[in-house]
Amino acid sequence: MNVKEFKYSRIFLLGFGFFGISIIWALYNAYVPIFLQETFKLNKTITGFIMTIDNLFAVLLLPFLGALSDMTRTRLGRRKPYILLGAPSAALMFALIPLARRYENLSLFMGTIIFMNFFMALFRSPVIAFMPDITPSEKRSQANGIINFMGGLGALLAYFGGKILYDINYAYPFYFGAAIMLIANMLVVLFVPEPEEYRVPGGKLDIGSIIRETARKSFGELKENLKDVFASKERSLLAILLAIFFWFIAFNSLETFFTSYAKYRLGIEESTGAFMLGVFSLSFMLFAIPAGLIGGRIGRRKTIILGLLIVTAVVLLAYQLGESSRPTSSSLNDPVVMSFMGLFFVGGIGWAMINVNSLPMVVDMTTEEKLGGYTGLYYFFSQAANLVAPPLAGAFIDVSGYKTLLPFAAVFFLLALLMVRFVKRGDIVGEIAKSYEYVPDVD
Repeated sequence: MNVKEFKYSRIFLLGFGFFGISIIWALYNAYVPIFLQETFKLNKTITGFIMTIDNLFAVLLLPFLGALSDMTRTRLGRRKPYILLGAPSAALMFALIPLARRYENLSLFMGTIIFMNFFMALFRSPVIAFMPDITPSEKRSQANGIINFMGGLGALLAYFGGKILYDINYAYPFYFGAAIMLIANMLVVLFVPEPEEYRVPGGKLDIGSIIRETARKSFGELKENLKDVFASKERSLLAILLAIFFWFIAFNSLETFFTSYAKYRLGIEESTGAFMLGVFSLSFMLFAIPAGLIGGRIGRRKTIILGLLIVTAVVLLAYQLGESSRPTSSSLNDPVVMSFMGLFFVGGIGWAMINVNSLPMVVDMTTEEKLGGYTGLYYFFSQAANLVAPPLAGAFIDVSGYKTLLPFAAVFFLLALLMVRFVKRGDIVGEIAKSYEYVPDVD
């Protein structure tokens, strides 16, 4: 069986991995900041720092784990062992978060979310790197559109279903999310085959030997990859990675603090704020596949630029709406709430155009042997942004209030737009991809 042959059914099955991960992060970012501020009385800056734990693990571990999974050979393949180890452990820790909150013990709560974030980091990079493993270069925008569709569907289920469950009992979304994430990732393990060259019949995972070898090579590889970024005469790789850094600062600040903005600035329930974010996820999900097709037709760069223009306009209009009017209730029928949802629906379309086409641009600037390493490089920059965003946005909010949240995001979307204009490579359209060959351009 040729697993490199592009099949929509196989990519949809792989998308269940992203589906489960997205459920966890949507619920985590929607409700954990509220727990920290309400139960433990922490300010926004400290809340922001705590919300960077996942990003800290990502910056430290994802490049290593991407390279580690590149080197792994087992009967299951090179990605699946990490899913089998990380997903069940992360699901258990996630389900324990509301129980830790119930005891109102900050140390217990922090321990729970730290372990949950560690186990999520353990399998996230291998899941991401699985897509280019089984997808030819010219189909990666389309494949990324499919898996982002599945990720959007997961976030949509978290925001919409989570509101219903949260209003009954704040613990229910966490139990539900943990179960769904575990089931979804087991579907990937059971039904998505890895390429034959990475499956060693009767092989054992000599984890000690592999970790030692990877520790020696992976950070050297990250250093080498970063050298590619900064030493190249042609600045496309640097430009796209800086753009990714900027737009994830913008997006993560909104994702982390919007439910708090809804509660403390607009005066509505946090579950309604989460539902409003769900509309963003709905349009992202609906437009993820078309965004990949558009990227393949008109080019990834043009598609990303259009998406950035859309999300910047949406954020600025939402700021104007929030400052000029207030909801009279938390009802979804409130005119202001409905206006926000309308804007967020358009914003999700723009975000799909950005997010679906960015990873393929990065991985198409390297060779097949370094796909995991460059996937880790992509996540190094995106997670570094997510490491910066919550405390920086939280500090602005502590100083000037929640009114600064939306302008803060708009500024970083504009910086990303500026960077994308310098990108010249990784924009492969249609059949051109078949003859594409990466040649580093360094001094």
